[in-house]
Amino acid sequence: MDDRADISDAAREVRGQLIEAGIVIPTAQNYLQYRQDLVDGSADMIAQLEAGFDGVIEEIETAGVTCLQLTPAGWSEAAGPVIQYAYGGGYVSGSTGEDQGITVPLASAATARVVMVDYRLSPEHPFPAAQQDMQAVYPALLDQYGAARLVVSGESAGGNQTLQLLQHARDHGLAMPACAIVLSPWIDLTHQGDSHDINGKRDPSLSTAWLDSAATLHANGHPLDDPGISPLFGGMRGLPPTMITTGSLDCLLSDCLRLARKLRDAGVECDLRVWEGMWHVFEFYPIPEARQSIAEMADFIQSNT
Repeated sequence: MDDRADISDAAREVRGQLIEAGIVIPTAQNYLQYRQDLVDGSADMIAQLEAGFDGVIEEIETAGVTCLQLTPAGWSEAAGPVIQYAYGGGYVSGSTGEDQGITVPLASAATARVVMVDYRLSPEHPFPAAQQDMQAVYPALLDQYGAARLVVSGESAGGNQTLQLLQHARDHGLAMPACAIVLSPWIDLTHQGDSHDINGKRDPSLSTAWLDSAATLHANGHPLDDPGISPLFGGMRGLPPTMITTGSLDCLLSDCLRLARKLRDAGVECDLRVWEGMWHVFEFYPIPEARQSIAEMADFIQSNT
């Protein structure tokens, strides 16, 4: 691994730990144990985050879908921003609990209520179950808060969820949110981008083999270039201002670059942030670069709501 990148000591240490741990690929045989291992491995982190959060964390039900709601102290019921958030995990893993590594600091930095959708996972609930859960929650939040206060966001597969939701809302005549933020979005499940070759063995947290397995479990025989599965192949016109974050080592860097180009070509405001020496969804980790990226995301939210 090239160590020339100017990154923090903490980031270098975490990267080393990820390399040492290796990448376990979820399969039809091991996905349940894979999920449990992630939950067990993040339990201490989640407990610390929840204990240190100045606000209220509660489970709610919105449009029949279970969500985890984070409301920071100082948030305004009348005017504060609200983020509909989708966690990552390749549609086969992840949870609202584990993803508090991102959403707790984001809620605090943006003084925003975060509604984390506990969408169904593959392979028990393959495409389009997860998308249907996101689509059910969005109109309810529109009615409750209004479009001008709403933000849609997510990382990796959650970035896929975000973009697919925006396209669905537009095509069904729903108001667009004030803005959107996607972190290392996984939006082309055909994996055509050349960062799969360039970063496939450089990203310490993700590989194309991992993504190929997750894509097969999620798509359940549907064409991987269907815009409902790979929203990069859908239309971008009419979408709201969008911020994209990624890293120079991200296996999905090409997805981010291609999305930025398509958004700009469609006349959509796009703020692309590529972090030198960072990997897939680096914002999840307790490093200075993550804190800075989340602070920039909060600024983007505050300037658009």
